[in-house]
Amino acid sequence: MVEIIQFLLVGAFSGFVAGLFGVGGGLILVPFLLFTLHGNVESDYLMHTAVGTSLGIIIFTSISSVRAHHKHKAIDWGSFKKISPSIVFGSLLGAYITKFMSFDFMKVFFVIFELIVAAMMLLGIKGKEDVKNLSSFVWNGAGTTIGVVSAIVGIGGGTMTTPFLTYNNVKIKNAIATSAAVGMPIAIAGAIGFMVVGSISIGVDNGLGFIHLKSLVIIVLASVTLAPLGAKVAHSLDSQKLKKLFAVFLILLAISVLLFDK
Repeated sequence: MVEIIQFLLVGAFSGFVAGLFGVGGGLILVPFLLFTLHGNVESDYLMHTAVGTSLGIIIFTSISSVRAHHKHKAIDWGSFKKISPSIVFGSLLGAYITKFMSFDFMKVFFVIFELIVAAMMLLGIKGKEDVKNLSSFVWNGAGTTIGVVSAIVGIGGGTMTTPFLTYNNVKIKNAIATSAAVGMPIAIAGAIGFMVVGSISIGVDNGLGFIHLKSLVIIVLASVTLAPLGAKVAHSLDSQKLKKLFAVFLILLAISVLLFDK
């Protein structure tokens, strides 16, 4: 019963964060799943299962978040169409690559990634190009990179898509909304990849490969109800304050993962 309550609480919080930051909730889910699945999943595949389950959950949280952002007409669907194909390819590739990664490597990769993105947001690094003028090579390169990294760390890509778009002069609120939409193809492709790779590695004892079904179902039930609220709050906050809050949030999550010991 205690475990179910924990899953419900993290689901509610991750759903709110998904709507607020356009990150799919993975930044909350992966650290939480590391702690709650410890002892229930083979230690060598604990990080893989946390990441795979996170991506499975994000499929559902992103749907709720995207609907809320779409109502505010904040999603740049043109950018979404340009980056989605390469992001799907990158997500499938990233899931496959994790087959050759150890728990410690994935953990350190997650921490370094979070800190780099947080630094970019705090420093306000911004480019001179307009997103409409970027070449297909840039779109494909960015999409593949975002897909690969997002699959490895179990997120919806908001922590990379949002900085990429804001770096190219897209307003922060539109960038967050668009990254929430992009999180859907990332999660679907990544989850499929982890199901296949996990089924080959550990079978389906805990669910579907590297996706832990019990935690997925419970967390989804709570998270999809809070994502719209997070999106509503995002559109009422000051852009600069939102960017700072986003960066601090990433740093805290990076620290929690770094301190975790299987």
